[in-house]
Amino acid sequence: MISHPALCTAIADSIARSPEGRITFAEFMDMALYHSEYGYYSSHAVKIGFQGSDFFTSPHLGADFGELLAVQFLQMWEILARPVPFSLVEMGAGTGLLALHILNYYRLHHPDFLAALDYVIVEKSPGLQQEQQQCLQDFSVRWCNLADIPSESITGCFFSNELVDALPVHQFIWEGGEMREVYVTTHKDESETFFVEVTGDVSTPELPNYLDLVEIDLVRGGYADGYRSEINLAAGNWLGSVAECLGRGYVLTIDYGYPAHRYYNPRRSHGTLQCYFNHRYHDNPYVNIGKQDITAHVDFTALEKWGDRFNLQKIGFIQQGLFLMALGLGDRIAALSHQEVPISQLLQRREALHKFIDPTALGGFGVLIQSKGLQQTEIAQPLQGLTVPN
Repeated sequence: MISHPALCTAIADSIARSPEGRITFAEFMDMALYHSEYGYYSSHAVKIGFQGSDFFTSPHLGADFGELLAVQFLQMWEILARPVPFSLVEMGAGTGLLALHILNYYRLHHPDFLAALDYVIVEKSPGLQQEQQQCLQDFSVRWCNLADIPSESITGCFFSNELVDALPVHQFIWEGGEMREVYVTTHKDESETFFVEVTGDVSTPELPNYLDLVEIDLVRGGYADGYRSEINLAAGNWLGSVAECLGRGYVLTIDYGYPAHRYYNPRRSHGTLQCYFNHRYHDNPYVNIGKQDITAHVDFTALEKWGDRFNLQKIGFIQQGLFLMALGLGDRIAALSHQEVPISQLLQRREALHKFIDPTALGGFGVLIQSKGLQQTEIAQPLQGLTVPN
């Protein structure tokens, strides 16, 4: 398996400069994914889609996902009394397909909303930003960093699809009745340098504080020696930045993950970290460095608890399959029987739509919606996507 040699050298240099000759796994993952020149997302290494790619996301199954999300955003605009502008801030926009499907839907069906819309993309990857600009050249879209958005200046909705899972995570191991952190160091043989793991004291008190936040007790919880998992402190920093920018509106987060009691179930003893390379997944982050995606499931309880700190009110949490059904996916599936198209095309579309509701796949993703600055009368209006179909 092939890693990016310059990136490996940069990581090894960072380890060598560290006083203890090691870096946290979160630092390793951050460099592997986001190094300014050689990281997986910063370079042109990232490949999203079906042909020759590492992974695909919901927008690659067709326009339905974006169009159904567009229905929900439209209702949010209505609840907020049609403000102009209404900002949709997409964080981590992939190849731009999701934005394209949303904006196309508004152009065809709701030009009044499109005229009021301020579509903003926050994207760290220069390569992906170029793809997005090419994909969206027919629409008015602007790109910026979260740090460039003035405090409480946004009225609208911040949203992300499979973003939080790619934020760098700390890893820990329960050893000898105490929490130990996983660090990365180097090991040299006669001809090559390898990255290897060592454990040590936690790098920050925020790690045990996090487990207190989500009410996980490693001492009394029946966790066996050697239990291993992840903690995503970066997600809290990200959500805090989003909340700071939002004046009035919503935060919609879609990703794969669990509530804390399921995430940190003692039987899930090896955590959730996965690597994706050419549509295959494995659990070794020390191969294909800079050439593969590295992800960990999202702890939605942490996002809710942090939201409370940042004045974000939880509106609801639901599985993606139910969320999309409430927005009209069921009607789209039912309409297939009335379409006069070749049988192969019909079966392909039916398969794509059913993937959205498969609880073992995309249908099992979590959808968390939070709000800020809403009046009680606005909060009382149920969001369509959170209305579980009968």
